[in-house]
Amino acid sequence: MDLFEYQRQKNMKKESPLASRMRPKTLEEFMGQEHIVGKNTLLYRAIKADKITSVIFYGPPGTGKTTLAKIIANSTKSEFVQLNATSSGTKDIKETVEEAKKIFGMSGKKTILFIDEIHRFNKSQQDALLPYVEDGTLNFIGATTENPYFEVNKALLSRSIIFELKYLTFEDIKSIIKKCIEDKENGFGALKVNMTDEALNFIADMSNGDARTALNAIELAVLTTERNDDGILNIDISVAEQCIQKRTLNYEKNGDNHYDTISAFIKSMRGSDPDAAVYYLAKMLYAGEDIKFIARRIIICASEDVGNADPRALQVAVSAFEAVNIIGMPESRIILAQAVAYVASAPKSNSAILAIEKAMNDVKNIQTSGVPNHLKDAHYKGAVKLGHGHGYKYAHDYKNHYVKQQYLPDELVNEKYYVPSDNGYEKKIKQWLEFIKL
Repeated sequence: MDLFEYQRQKNMKKESPLASRMRPKTLEEFMGQEHIVGKNTLLYRAIKADKITSVIFYGPPGTGKTTLAKIIANSTKSEFVQLNATSSGTKDIKETVEEAKKIFGMSGKKTILFIDEIHRFNKSQQDALLPYVEDGTLNFIGATTENPYFEVNKALLSRSIIFELKYLTFEDIKSIIKKCIEDKENGFGALKVNMTDEALNFIADMSNGDARTALNAIELAVLTTERNDDGILNIDISVAEQCIQKRTLNYEKNGDNHYDTISAFIKSMRGSDPDAAVYYLAKMLYAGEDIKFIARRIIICASEDVGNADPRALQVAVSAFEAVNIIGMPESRIILAQAVAYVASAPKSNSAILAIEKAMNDVKNIQTSGVPNHLKDAHYKGAVKLGHGHGYKYAHDYKNHYVKQQYLPDELVNEKYYVPSDNGYEKKIKQWLEFIKL
């Protein structure tokens, strides 16, 4: 069979893309996600026993969420209905419910409703599901790339079991590619395809745990490569590089992975790991993140996590923000990397945030009699008659420019808000404060 004949038969049969054709139909064919579908896991047992309750599959694209739903459809005796949240609405849900009631009344069969991209349903659409999930009219299966705890109504969450799917491993992707090349019915087994190990490893690596990306690359490689004189389709590294030119990243600027990445970025700087911090910086830049957004996060970290342990960190961070605002990409990647490396490597102190949080809490919860009289403004006519400024000691008139006197309101006299750490420059601040107060 040559490529033309293969394509002709594909069109005649109205076959779907390779990624769809290669979709596993049973749990035995499913690859990866052993933590949720390995033998004797809850989900494995539920599918095998046809006892599926309402579940939500949550994870990155191309990891098997829809495939698991299809496997359930193939193995259940229940009626299975699929909707896509991008093209369906409340009307479709109501129609499904009415049909489910009829089917149950006539045959006693329950209905499983699978909604792909459930996070795209708004609150009212999700609420429309709730009564029928609650009374058992429907068993609900949702699939989402977004964190369901943020995107799905709490009432619906409480009636569902959440299964989180992970990125497929490098070896999982390699196995899927090999199966695709060998499968004569749904893959390219009917063609003489020879893929080098280098090409195989490259596509598996660049797919970044996304099976769909890998299969799309293989399909493109096979359908655009000419046979050699021996009738063999050779897919080498040069072909592979053309078919998948950029590593796939699951990164949407308003998505769950965005928040996970920025969280890891900040925690790496806070944890004094410049290597990890620069890596997450690179990931955000690669995904097209707003450089000013990144710079603002560096400024916050410089104050919240470094503070007076190295006061220069805030200056570096602010300078970086101003610089990227002027320069733009791609040169701003250097400026941001410099600032990130500095903040991550700097000695750390969270004394500033602890101080302001404690003070804000006291302002909110403790009623005071106000500013002590000796600290009140005495520069206007009549202030002296009110006792304002009386007894105030001017610090610069005393040794070390310090004199002991009450500054806090009476109710908070003994409170401590700013407690310098022993790190970096803040240790000197601590020693100075202790010295002048002897």
